[in-house]
Amino acid sequence: MHVDSVTVIFLCGLIVAIILHEISHGVVAFVLGDDTAKRAGRLTLNPVAHVDPFGSIVLPVLGALAHVPVIGWAKPVPVNPARLRNGRRDLLLVSLAGPGSNFTLAIVAAVVARSQFHFSPSFVVVGDLPMRVLIPLVFAEVNLFLGLFNFLPIPPLDGAALVERVLPHEWLPGWYRFRPYGILVLFLLVFSTHITSRLFQPFLDHLYRFVLR
Repeated sequence: MHVDSVTVIFLCGLIVAIILHEISHGVVAFVLGDDTAKRAGRLTLNPVAHVDPFGSIVLPVLGALAHVPVIGWAKPVPVNPARLRNGRRDLLLVSLAGPGSNFTLAIVAAVVARSQFHFSPSFVVVGDLPMRVLIPLVFAEVNLFLGLFNFLPIPPLDGAALVERVLPHEWLPGWYRFRPYGILVLFLLVFSTHITSRLFQPFLDHLYRFVLR
């Protein structure tokens, strides 16, 4: 089965982005008083500590080869809310650190890609771009997608922390009962509808216009 260079760069970028996403959770938790991730050896760039064989490798590769939406995850970084200095507020900051890191990486990679794009043909085939442009551009796309995806307010995604932060206390028991089924809702949305592409495409269009204009 043919695998083009864009797919390889996308998958490699996805693994790196997911790992940095998880590390950022642990770093912010550590700053806010919880050293659980540090004691578990998760504040490291060593991919072995973070890669989930199925979620980080098998599922993304199968998705790319089958031309279906590609999703993936790393091992969740352990966080103990009881160790955080300010409970629910700090837990929200820990959750937002993941998407925040992806948006930061997307911006940096997009600026790098734009700085390396020195020609302006009327039509650009992404796969024909030089590697100095293609690699940061695809890495920016991966991080933009990962950050936006994790902002969806569906458990276990980080956006669910926003819901938990604003829900009245009396509604939380019902939310906690729903939370275990969030992953099923998420898979149905991703694989049974085109909602993710409709939501994210305008952002990707802006990214490509910024880099390739």
